[in-house]
Amino acid sequence: MSICVLPYLYKYIRIVKIRVFVLKSSIVDINKQITSISRGSDEIIPAEGLAAKLKAAAAAGRPLRVKLGLDPSAPDIHLGHTVVLRKLRQFQDLGHTAVLIVGDFTGMIGDPTGRTAMRPQLTEAEVKTNATTYVDQLMRILNPARTEVVFNSTWLGKMTMADTLRLTGAYTVARMLERDDFCQRYANNQPISLREFMYPLLQGYDSVAVKADIELGGTDQKFNLLVGRDLQREYGQEAQIVLTMPLLEGTDGVNKMSKSLGNYIGVTDTPEDMFGKTMSLPDELIVRYFRLVTDVSDRDVAEIDTGLKDGSLHPGETKRRLARTIVALYYDEGAAQAAEETFNVKHKVGHAGSEELAKLAEAITPDESLMRDNRIRIIDLVTDAGFAASKGEARRLVRQGAVRIDGTVVDAEDADVHLADGMLLTVGKRRAGRVTLK
Repeated sequence: MSICVLPYLYKYIRIVKIRVFVLKSSIVDINKQITSISRGSDEIIPAEGLAAKLKAAAAAGRPLRVKLGLDPSAPDIHLGHTVVLRKLRQFQDLGHTAVLIVGDFTGMIGDPTGRTAMRPQLTEAEVKTNATTYVDQLMRILNPARTEVVFNSTWLGKMTMADTLRLTGAYTVARMLERDDFCQRYANNQPISLREFMYPLLQGYDSVAVKADIELGGTDQKFNLLVGRDLQREYGQEAQIVLTMPLLEGTDGVNKMSKSLGNYIGVTDTPEDMFGKTMSLPDELIVRYFRLVTDVSDRDVAEIDTGLKDGSLHPGETKRRLARTIVALYYDEGAAQAAEETFNVKHKVGHAGSEELAKLAEAITPDESLMRDNRIRIIDLVTDAGFAASKGEARRLVRQGAVRIDGTVVDAEDADVHLADGMLLTVGKRRAGRVTLK
């Protein structure tokens, strides 16, 4: 296969063709592979096709060609991208070949998926700039020795008008309008350019060009991936298997992770930023992140899930473990520990100890019935001070790291606080109280 090794990317690219492939063809081994591959995936189409592909590859003594296409629409990748990249690495660890397509041609068109309006077209210079950093970052996750890196301008840039007409003739406008985003825009009389119609066709043709056995993508890419199956049949190839992965919510806990939304954790972030951003995640995403972006085993993730639900694990401490795990993946254990120490220092002296907030402190006298030997539960103290409407809200504030005693974060809901006259209690950025003992 030819490869477009562009001068500005040459130093980032390492291509090694895998010539020897050994894979046991037993049913037990195939089932183990399917179990590993299925972990965390959203859908495999067709469900029975994966086993058939694995058996055929083993019988032929060749690795499967597993395709992933990425358009360099931004200069950096984040943990949202790594969900599917880690799945690709799983295939590599099982002996298969990752075919990584850098969409330098399709990137100038722009993926219309999920768009309610036409996407601004990137210039060639913008695509080149973004692509320069892509491959280096991707190889922090993938095994370079089992990766083929190709640029789709290699074949798309050479297509003649006759080639293009054949490609467009393989699909109908009606089929294109089956896409939810196109359908909604058409129903709302919003413009859809023919250029946008070309995107799924060109992405699908990539599968033809590299003879993909399997293609990976996010759930939002399902339509595009299925187009690849149709085009492979149209061009006389066996249709690829489609495997979709869940989309990862960003640090806001609502929207898909995106640099434009500022809710991302970048793989090239400093250890300190990576740790801090992870600690800002909503508690509800802890298990999901362990499952999708770490190497923690299924059994351990299940135990974490159970522990968080029955209260035997504290969300704050579990999130610290998650942050350490993520930093160690992209740096090392030493960097993870240092990042946690930096986080601890910052959050022990933050705004809660500032003179401005201390000046706002009102006198609070805890109810003696809630005290025992001058000790009081933190949730009782916060509620009694009027800084939370209920004990449930007080627990939530503690889990979020919003409660501090004399500037130190209280991160255990069941914490028992020793009261002292003049002690400063702060909740968030605006509520503060000085303890006054009778």
